[in-house]
Amino acid sequence: MILAMPYESGEVFQHFGKSKGFQLYEIEGGKILGSRVMSAGENGHSALADMLGKLGVTVLVCGGIGDGAKQALAQWGIRVLAGVEGPVEQVMEEYLAGRLSASAGATCDHHHEEGHSCHGGDSCCH
Repeated sequence: MILAMPYESGEVFQHFGKSKGFQLYEIEGGKILGSRVMSAGENGHSALADMLGKLGVTVLVCGGIGDGAKQALAQWGIRVLAGVEGPVEQVMEEYLAGRLSASAGATCDHHHEEGHSCHGGDSCCH
């Protein structure tokens, strides 16, 4: 399986649609076989969902996430674990140990920079 996290400066980046890079982990049998950071290229939840889907990503770990992004990822069969923040290495350790605290209700309903409303904490993906 391949797990992806929006990535910036070693931390889980909190705005999915504006992610400039992703940390990708190849996992088998509960162990990391390899990892890499890759540039996101285009911004926007549809373009990012397509990129992750084409890479074979099966799990996305991020902060909050909007409904449009969830729908775009669901079309690729990508499971979303939202409401997560912190250093990617620590988050990965928690995931592998089965202790990752994620929130299905972590959402972000904003467009551009004005009038946004985040639910499920201060973290927010779009």
